[in-house]
Amino acid sequence: MASQCSDYETGEFFDELIDASGQPRAAARALCDYLGRLGPEELEARRGAVDAAIMAMGITFTVYSDAGNIDRAWPFDVIPRVMARKEWERIEAGLKQRLTALNLFINDLYNEQRIVKDGVFPLEVLEGSRNFRPQCVGITPPFGVWAHVCGTDLVRDGDGTVYVLEDNLRVPSGVSYMLENRQLMKRLFPELFQASIILPVDDYPMRLHDTLAALSPRTGKRPVICVLTPGIYNSAYFEHSYLAQKMGAILVEGSDLVVGEDDCVYMKTISGLRRVDVIYRRIDDDFIDPEVFRADSALGVRGLIRAWKAGNVGIANAPGAGVADDKVVYAFVPKIIKYYLDEEPIIPNVPSYLCMYEDERNYVLANLDKLVVKPANESGGYGMLIGPRSTEAERAQFAELIQANPRNYMAQPTLALSTAPTVVGDHLEPRHLDLRPFVLQSDKLYATTGGLTRVAMKAGSLVVNSSQGGGSKDTWIVDTEED
Repeated sequence: MASQCSDYETGEFFDELIDASGQPRAAARALCDYLGRLGPEELEARRGAVDAAIMAMGITFTVYSDAGNIDRAWPFDVIPRVMARKEWERIEAGLKQRLTALNLFINDLYNEQRIVKDGVFPLEVLEGSRNFRPQCVGITPPFGVWAHVCGTDLVRDGDGTVYVLEDNLRVPSGVSYMLENRQLMKRLFPELFQASIILPVDDYPMRLHDTLAALSPRTGKRPVICVLTPGIYNSAYFEHSYLAQKMGAILVEGSDLVVGEDDCVYMKTISGLRRVDVIYRRIDDDFIDPEVFRADSALGVRGLIRAWKAGNVGIANAPGAGVADDKVVYAFVPKIIKYYLDEEPIIPNVPSYLCMYEDERNYVLANLDKLVVKPANESGGYGMLIGPRSTEAERAQFAELIQANPRNYMAQPTLALSTAPTVVGDHLEPRHLDLRPFVLQSDKLYATTGGLTRVAMKAGSLVVNSSQGGGSKDTWIVDTEED
């Protein structure tokens, strides 16, 4: 393994573990030394044990395909991504800054709309938002917070700069895999956790519980918290059940809940109705309440929005929070931070071009072969054009889509995403990756120590989403002497 580390080629990309001279970065030295002593046979044996544990523990995700819904074992790489604590502390501050500003922004949009009146945020962007919910106008949730759980995607470019790639403010997923990755690594490398100061992530379920409990309308009582899931066929059902169990919450589907004449939410039990105080919903707005949104939804709870407006139940994330989960809105976040907090962004955005503006649209259309083009409201890596890997026919199709609906598209340069060593057969190869930390806000702010590192398992691929063939790594935030 030591020779494999010395033979490892980072190429033209910034590597998270190995620097350009082929030496381990400070935070990764203990890991690389340990791997060198372990040997390839032992590493392979431990990797096989982890794969077996993943199958035995049922750590899965669902891929929606033409052939049906396919449950797959969670793809996991045993070489962790490592970052020094000093660098992480700056990123953590930037994550908290960002969510604070975004919640102020959402609350403003549903109330005074000062940012629009002051000309900082364009009215045309708001009017073209698919996720702005007129049903939520005039509401101010507890603490003025709409997005209680945010998954912020971070990437590192070739020069080492960390950027925010996008904000996920509706129903962000992946945190259960972050927690399970850590448990798997503790089984795999117990000696390293004894010898190194690797900051923990295990407190997330407790932090999430406290974030949700703060939303309870019945103060002074132990709140009844439910996780509202679409059901077993949802791609993130493993996570829904996992988090409910870890928090001591109750996993429910829409049919398990009812809104009474008193506009309170009740759960059906064998001993009668039991009042529910907080709902951590993992269902999109469109399906959450057939009385208000889609009338044909069988997943939600009729009257839920009425109960929420009356202040009789807390909902996380709040309906309407997705107005800021828009890749066009993303481009305005630096201005949003400056407007509400009078601060410069700690973590920069990736430079972006908005097709709604003629000059930027013309640039995008002329450079489709060089840019990544994204629709405003898709997720999971769907609906994108990765210009350098696209065909002429694909670029022609996207040109038509952009011209037909310019508001719905934005573009960014193709970044040289950072890499990390990944086990491929009996050796290590670089694979591109990103990082999704999770940030919580209600009466307090909290950010996970690190997050879910998603890795493109295919050579050269820039798409890390599990639905598109990506996998994951554990993320170690390490105290070093350099800190």
